[in-house]
Amino acid sequence: MAKMSCILSVDIGTTSTKTCLYRVDEKISLLGSAMEEYSLTVTPGGGVEQDPEDWLKALAKTTKAVMADTGVDPEDLEGISFSSQMQGLILTDAKGRPVRRAMSYMDQRAVAQKKAFGRGVTIEGIPVGTLFAGIKITGIAPTSVKDPVWKYQWVRECEPENFRKVRWWFDVKDFIIFRLTGRATATRDSAGATTLFDNRPGRYRWSVPLCRLYGVDAAHLPEIIESHQEAGKLLPGPAEELGLNEGIPVFGGGGDASMLGIGAGAVREGDTHIYMGTSGWVSQVTSRRKLDLKHKIASITCAVPDRYHYFCEQETSGKCLEWVRDHLALDEIGIYLDKVSVTEDSESVYRSLFEYLDQVVEATPPGCGGLLFTPWLHGSRSPFEDPNVRGIFFNLGLTTGKSEMIRAVVEGLAYSTRWMLESIETKLPCRGPIRFVGGGALSPVTARIMADITERELEVPEEPHNAGALGAAVTAALGLGLIGSFDEVPRRISVKARYTPEHRYREVYDRNYRVFKRLYLNNKRLFAALNGECV
Repeated sequence: MAKMSCILSVDIGTTSTKTCLYRVDEKISLLGSAMEEYSLTVTPGGGVEQDPEDWLKALAKTTKAVMADTGVDPEDLEGISFSSQMQGLILTDAKGRPVRRAMSYMDQRAVAQKKAFGRGVTIEGIPVGTLFAGIKITGIAPTSVKDPVWKYQWVRECEPENFRKVRWWFDVKDFIIFRLTGRATATRDSAGATTLFDNRPGRYRWSVPLCRLYGVDAAHLPEIIESHQEAGKLLPGPAEELGLNEGIPVFGGGGDASMLGIGAGAVREGDTHIYMGTSGWVSQVTSRRKLDLKHKIASITCAVPDRYHYFCEQETSGKCLEWVRDHLALDEIGIYLDKVSVTEDSESVYRSLFEYLDQVVEATPPGCGGLLFTPWLHGSRSPFEDPNVRGIFFNLGLTTGKSEMIRAVVEGLAYSTRWMLESIETKLPCRGPIRFVGGGALSPVTARIMADITERELEVPEEPHNAGALGAAVTAALGLGLIGSFDEVPRRISVKARYTPEHRYREVYDRNYRVFKRLYLNNKRLFAALNGECV
């Protein structure tokens, strides 16, 4: 039997790790997958943390499971690659042992550190000179309290004993890769997310001047590699833990923003994708750096050489659907749907919950009788930045039931996406059709609502919830020479469904959308009074 070319692709998410095994030939086909969940720890003052060792345990468990379930010979495994959540802060000693728990991208406790930095004349809390120097070098600036540079400073100031142990500053996947290979690396996209990376064409290196400005020890930063470049070989110890052969090439992969775009097939100039996972975003590929401080949209570094993602992020997206599951749907429908537990794992959560949404949401009138939901369950990042803002059910009445509330959550996610799309188009027009990926794209009902409210034509690829893992597999295939170039990617990504906007509900959606956009400004001071300092 001819030897197969297989790639192990690991997607390290906010609440679970999924390991996928792909076969690469004329098409990239999924052979099997396994998932393991873990927890987030929310601490007082806006902290959101995870135990990095949980990621390693999940990686070992899912790798063994997928290899056993598929029966693939480890000799056929040619490479390992990664997609992961971004803008985490993992500080380790020289051996890769974390000096403290990882700070999630959602962590917003470094308010004092950012505020203290903003002395003199500032824009978005950053001194004018520093802001423009950063924008010139990186195309972006750390205007959000959730940016990693402020978390780094928080640890230095609030936990000096831990900080003295620091040798390396990693993002999530780069920490995993170090533990597997012993080589400290960061891909260009994860380096770019630190706001310390000079991503001007032809440079692509850490900016020592910016490190000095932001008080970062440049010696803590790892070597920068390409997403499709080999980071190292799998060491004997980790190989034994994973049940694999030592010496397998481990590739850089990328952050979820980059890998999901590749897995969606959005790699060319003007290609746009919408992601609905735990978080959510709208991202467009561009060859020119753009920055919109008003709407908090920036050009982040792309895995495709000489390309950027013009990127608008929503902090909680599919997480709102998990909230529906836990606080609305389960009380209504019980634990089981067609004898499938919706609390078993993330994938069954999406599939089972969306089976219910397909029934309930379609039976609920569009517009939900004027009921609106805002998906800001953990603050907002774009198109406005405010860590104090929270979710709202607005315009509840005596006739409002759970069905209307559940549909309002889905519509609220679509209204937020429309706002992000319109904000992006103040700088760059979005070329259609738009690819829709993530767990939210599993539901035809959600995809239909998204197309109708955003008034955009959408395409949903096969296995949209695995788009990040597929993107990581593509980078490894490129590094191995199994794929010739990024230009080949779109034709290798199959589309399973297309949605053209239907205009029969446009009037009610447009009315609700106008009110939706006003809810933040009308309540900004009230959110601050309840959740932060009054402004």
